[in-house]
Amino acid sequence: MKYYILGLFLVAATLLFACNSNNKNQKSNPKDTHEHVEGDGHDHSEDDGHVHSPGDGHNHSEDDGHNHSEGDGHDHSKDDGHNHGTETAEHTDEILFTKEQAKSVGLTTETVSPGTFLHVIKTSGQVQATQGDEATIVATSNGIVSFINSSISDGTAISSGQAIVTISARNLLDGDPTAKAKIAFETAQAEFKRAEGLIKDNIISTKEYEQVKLRYETAKTVYEAQAANTTAGGVRVTSPISGYLKNRLVSQGEYVSVGQPIATVSQNKRVQLKAEVSENYFNSLRNISSANFRMAYDKTVYKLSDMNGRLLSFGRAADRQSFYIPVTFEFDNVGDIIPGSFAEVYLLSSPQENIISVPVSALTEEQGLYFVYLQLDEEGYKKQEVIIGQNNGERVEILAGLSSGDKVVTKGVYQVKLAAISSIMPDGHTH
Repeated sequence: MKYYILGLFLVAATLLFACNSNNKNQKSNPKDTHEHVEGDGHDHSEDDGHVHSPGDGHNHSEDDGHNHSEGDGHDHSKDDGHNHGTETAEHTDEILFTKEQAKSVGLTTETVSPGTFLHVIKTSGQVQATQGDEATIVATSNGIVSFINSSISDGTAISSGQAIVTISARNLLDGDPTAKAKIAFETAQAEFKRAEGLIKDNIISTKEYEQVKLRYETAKTVYEAQAANTTAGGVRVTSPISGYLKNRLVSQGEYVSVGQPIATVSQNKRVQLKAEVSENYFNSLRNISSANFRMAYDKTVYKLSDMNGRLLSFGRAADRQSFYIPVTFEFDNVGDIIPGSFAEVYLLSSPQENIISVPVSALTEEQGLYFVYLQLDEEGYKKQEVIIGQNNGERVEILAGLSSGDKVVTKGVYQVKLAAISSIMPDGHTH
């Protein structure tokens, strides 16, 4: 019995010793059940379970290029070869365009400054010839038209007195009117000479003599009018003024009668611009002073102020059919302006002060948004979004996006835009 009790005591003591030993190990290293000595190359501290001692081969110092701080998993110091400063971040959108490139494309800039900008009413219009600047060539005889120069066409230069067509009626049933006029003249002339002898002898009365004389004068006038321009091919029809042939109204071989228009000749020195304005702008018409316009066939913007232009009149009521009010200008045709052609018109009204504007050439448009390119330094540029206002054909009002002193690219914009696109285009390489 004593041995039995002694055995139980030994078992209990053994179990108690084992428990105490386990608790001591857990207190000394609660996160790692493996005991690591100080010099084994894997010294683990209490903070992370793997404390790296100065000599463990895994000590990360500040100068190793991979110093990891508490708040950043990749803290790059000034000496690590990857310094990203504030200055670089500020110019991530800068466009590089060298001085050589700028010179090759003729790049020009303009310094932005507030100024006067006239209020604009944009509309459409038509260029017309002024009264007295055109002449219509008409047929002076009945017959078949034959153009002197078969290659004559619209736009051909015409001089005063130049023959345009000949009219012949020789093969017509009624006969040649020139020949008839000649016969009538010769007959009237012979009768008049005979009447002169008879009136001296009082054989005919004075009344009869006057009637014979009247027939003679009439026949003479008709014949001389046709004989002056009569040739072997028919009656020549000439231009009364110098200019250019605006349009041909008949074709080769067409029959015409006396007084029928054959062609129109225009001097094209002074022309008119007739703009059609919506009645909504009626109250603003009295303030209109000038206009700019651009022809449908040309990108050039013409300014009436440079063409001796002036406002002739503006309507006081709208047309019943078009509901537009006409505004008419007159100017010297110093450019290639074709009367009868249509134009985009910018009517200039009351002035507005302290307005920032840029040339139309400085603007680019992308999906309804407008941009300009600013010059930051000699070879640095920046794409800047702007909000535009009125457009007078030459310059555009800027409502937001630019400040006084900004340098805006006005020529070479397309080349700078291409440089911007190429600088952000992915090429499969990390720089």
